[in-house]
Amino acid sequence: MRLLFVLMSIAVLLLVTVQAGRDYYKILDVPRDAPKNQIKRHYKKLSRVYHPDKNPDNKEAATKFMEVADAYTVLMDDEKRAIYDRYGEEGLEQHKNGGHGSPFQNPFDIFSHFFGGGFGGGHGQPQERRGPDMQVMLEVTLEDLYNGASIDIDISKQVVCDHCHGSGARRSEDIKTCTACGGHGVVIRRVQLAPGMVQQIQQQCDKCRGQGKVITHVCPACAGQKVRRGNEQYNIAIDKGVEDGQTLVLEQEGDEMPGVIPGDVVFTVSTIPHPVFERRGHHLYTKQTISLIEALVGFEKSLTHLDGSKVKLQRDTVTQYGYVQTIKGAGMPHHDNPSHHGDLYVEYQVVFPTHMDKDVITLLKKGAHFPPQQTPLYQEL
Repeated sequence: MRLLFVLMSIAVLLLVTVQAGRDYYKILDVPRDAPKNQIKRHYKKLSRVYHPDKNPDNKEAATKFMEVADAYTVLMDDEKRAIYDRYGEEGLEQHKNGGHGSPFQNPFDIFSHFFGGGFGGGHGQPQERRGPDMQVMLEVTLEDLYNGASIDIDISKQVVCDHCHGSGARRSEDIKTCTACGGHGVVIRRVQLAPGMVQQIQQQCDKCRGQGKVITHVCPACAGQKVRRGNEQYNIAIDKGVEDGQTLVLEQEGDEMPGVIPGDVVFTVSTIPHPVFERRGHHLYTKQTISLIEALVGFEKSLTHLDGSKVKLQRDTVTQYGYVQTIKGAGMPHHDNPSHHGDLYVEYQVVFPTHMDKDVITLLKKGAHFPPQQTPLYQEL
């Protein structure tokens, strides 16, 4: 009984400790079971919002920026995340004191690896390098364009290593200043041009390749490459009336590289051919076959539209082959004003008989009239 009481007390203490610390999931606005790609997307979004260079003299924004970076660093590390989920921030502090350093000690380091530095002030040299855009063909159905849709798509792209956060090193302690160039990235060499003539030439340091830093132990996850191939899942909203060939842009979601601003992912809408309808701008076109009897005496039938509704097709007079019937407002919705629709054009194609009885031919030549339900007009072979 006493042992049970002790265990319950420990559990309550741990619960209070976890609840007393910061809620990293709430800070990044993600659920507790959020995958890493979702955590990364939310970090990138929030870090841009709260960056101090965009919010000068705003202490609250600066604090939020630091919290977002802390939350990202923990939740992107499987080991740290497991400790945090179980023991909260106090458990992380004990883990840190045990000798496990974080790849970054400065939240601006994480931000710079995603966006190439600050927004133009204060925190290191701003980088203007930008990666290329990714072009992706987005195949959609005509139903998607008529009704609007939400499409999940998985994209394979280059991402910053989530183990070293793009440093290429196993730990921050494994990044050393290059002894050959003193951290400058360049060295001065003396070249003798002629007897008594010596020229000094500045060259890129061969040891650090101009980085000014060398890595003693590379990251085991990316082998020091700083990036890896990964899959990102996106949810693309297709508005009603979007046109074929139109582009949808996800800003700065292209291939990632440390120190380079990612390019955009540009989706180009490509409509899958539809078995019934053909789109031409705001209008829809379709072909309907009718029998010769229907062409002569009229008909009433229905056509299933792209939203599942029924369009009534009716003719009370003779319908010529190739006649086009216009149904107002039954076409595609306008993208800029979805409440307005184009028209639906129905072209009728008459199926002629392949064989006719001699008696029928004789009656037709005489101009005789007979009820179609009593005398067959044609027979199929």
